[in-house]
Amino acid sequence: MNVLIVDDEPQGRERLSRLLGELEGYTVLEPSATNGEEALALIESLKPDVVLLDIGMPGLDGLQVAARLCEREAPPAVVFCTGDDEYGAEAFKDSALSHVTKPFQAQALRDALRKAERPNRAQLAALTRPGSEGGGPRSHISARTRKGIELIPLPQVIYFIADHKYVTLRHETGEVLLDEPLKALEDEFGERFVRIHRNALVARERIERLQRTPLGHFQLYLKGLDGDALTVSRRHVAGVRKMMQTL
Repeated sequence: MNVLIVDDEPQGRERLSRLLGELEGYTVLEPSATNGEEALALIESLKPDVVLLDIGMPGLDGLQVAARLCEREAPPAVVFCTGDDEYGAEAFKDSALSHVTKPFQAQALRDALRKAERPNRAQLAALTRPGSEGGGPRSHISARTRKGIELIPLPQVIYFIADHKYVTLRHETGEVLLDEPLKALEDEFGERFVRIHRNALVARERIERLQRTPLGHFQLYLKGLDGDALTVSRRHVAGVRKMMQTL
């Protein structure tokens, strides 16, 4: 079995390569990938049987790479590599998806490789489902788009805005529509997002400044919106100001 290692940490790649060298029947493909974009390119050119895929990478993370692989005709099997303290890692423990936990151990890696299979969209979406076992909020938001299932890491979300039946999620590289109530999103992610209007939640860490217009309205400027601002309703101004004092 040909195995491609995908990990942004050199120590992780070296450890996996060494352990695989001790297991009979596996060949480590070179070069390894250090990020999600590299992984997709190397999977295309090297055609591995199995990919050891780190979930916590900058840029495209492991779940997003796996979602892209689901769009291919013959994707490789995947073993997800997680840290015990990694955001969202708990969900893997109750999932059918093959995974191995850092620090990597030979027996655990062997078992994960035997269990490895091609992930599907339903499995990936289940990892991000509200109220999934393991507790705590999701690490990603799943949305159905023309590509299939698109997974947006929570730290990349800038705001949620409700409009009639759907909620628009704005993230670092675009927008998707969600079929989830804004109130449910607020209940789940209240520690990371603040309500600024009856129809809007914004990421606390994205807040840049609150500004009053000549007409007396309040505008909130957010990092990542290129100068665009969102309106803060009068009833939420005091709460937003108080929250900003703690940032």
